[in-house]
This record gives sequence, structure tokens and C-alpha cells, in this order.
Amino acid sequence: MLQNGADSQVFEVVEVRSNRHFAMKLLHPEAAAKSEKRELLFNEAEIGNKLRHENVIHIVKICRDLAHPHFIMEYFPSGSLRDKVRKKDTEFIKEHARKIFKQMATGLAYMHGNKFVHRDVKPDNILVNASGQLRLIDFAISKKIPTGFAKWFYRRKKAQGTPSFMSPEQARDEMPDPRMDIYSLAATFYELLTYRPPFRGTSMQDLLNKQVSQKPDSPQSYNPDISDEMSALILKMLAKKKEDRPQTCHDVMMTIRKIKIFKSQPIPIEDEQR
Repeated sequence: MLQNGADSQVFEVVEVRSNRHFAMKLLHPEAAAKSEKRELLFNEAEIGNKLRHENVIHIVKICRDLAHPHFIMEYFPSGSLRDKVRKKDTEFIKEHARKIFKQMATGLAYMHGNKFVHRDVKPDNILVNASGQLRLIDFAISKKIPTGFAKWFYRRKKAQGTPSFMSPEQARDEMPDPRMDIYSLAATFYELLTYRPPFRGTSMQDLLNKQVSQKPDSPQSYNPDISDEMSALILKMLAKKKEDRPQTCHDVMMTIRKIKIFKSQPIPIEDEQR
């Protein structure tokens, strides 16, 4: 077993005919009996099946069996960035931060280019191997960006997502917008560099209120080795108004290419060549 969650399990499986290794995500029996859990699983599967990018996990087969709903995806031997945060693996994060941040932004830019918003970007949903290669995973609450008449028919519901990483507009369940992911990406950067999220709360509602109205502390308050440029980028990405953030993940990626992540590291090669 690769992972055991509240509603599902992930196993490594082998296709006998080709001897190729895959991963299988299977709902627990009690979750399989609930229509809303099945809907989330199939939403994740259908979106992942449409995406093909080196930084986004690819889903290859969907099974809608009533008793054992599951899907098959590419096998990517790794742990999540949550594991790195939990272990405070500073050496790994410092060595691979630029590579990881660029890939996260690139994978999300690809998703946005295909008109999907992830809506649950966080360290738990980013797999990373020992060399710093990564995959974005878990599209259960991802949504298509509404266009045309669909914008007029969007109705707010109960907010979905992880409160520590949700943008103000996602906390209000506003229409899916790529800049939601930019905010969540910034919160992920923040936690990887400081080992704490931008906000903490005494309850879910308290945390959501802070996302909507409270200004975050500079990440340099918790890690003085973060460069001024990286700190400024994170705070800009965490702007309360989506119009004040970088407008695309491509913009984020291009900025990361040019700046230092840590004060103690040399100027990026991209800058040295200019």
C-alpha cells in the first residue's frame, strides 16, 4: 500500500501482460456507498485522464464498478512535500526549492491553459522524488473555468478546499479562477520555507476569516534566510484581491527563474548569463 486515507487507499499494481507498474486509487467500501464520495473520485479521474504533462499525474483508466470504484494512474515512486515539511528536511528543500517551485508553477500553468483550476494546492498534493522531480495530484475538487453562458449560471455553494491554503475568493466559493491556485501556491511556498502556513486559527471559521481579512506576516519573520525578492513574491501572491497577484502561473515561474530563494545561495545561473 502506498497511501491510506480517510476515504480511499492507493496501491502499487502491476499489469501482468506488460509488467508495467501503476498506482490504483480505490474507495473504501463505506465511501463507495456514498454518491458524493464517488462523484469526487470520478471528477479526479476524469480530469487527470485529460491532462498529460510531466508535472501532473496522469490517470489512465477509470472503473465505475458500484462495489469497487477506482482508477489507475501512472506510478511515481515518491513521497509528498508534506513528508518533507513534517520531517523539516531543510537540506532537501534548500537544494531543490527553485526546481520544485518552478515545476509547481509550470504544472499549474498547464492545468490553467487547459481551463482547469486545481483548488487544492498544498504540500500533501505534490509528490516529489529524491531528485526533486514532482507531480501534482488529487483533482477531486478541481473545476473547469466557466466561460460564456456558464458564468451566468454559477451558483455559490459551501466552500471546498483546505482552509490553511484557500484564497479569500475560494473561501467565499466564488467562480473558479486560476488566481485562486496562485494564492494556494504562495501558501505552499510559505510553508515549505518556514514550516508553518501563513495563517493559523482556533477553528476553521477563524482560519477562513484570516484568509479573507488578515495580512500575513513576512515569511522572513520565520526564516530570515529567505531572500527579499522571494519574500516579496510570496506576499504579492498572497494579496487579498486576485487582481493584485501575479496574473498567471507562468509569470510566477519566470520570476522564480530570476531571483534568489535564499540569501545564502548564489545568484541563479539565469541571471549570471544575462
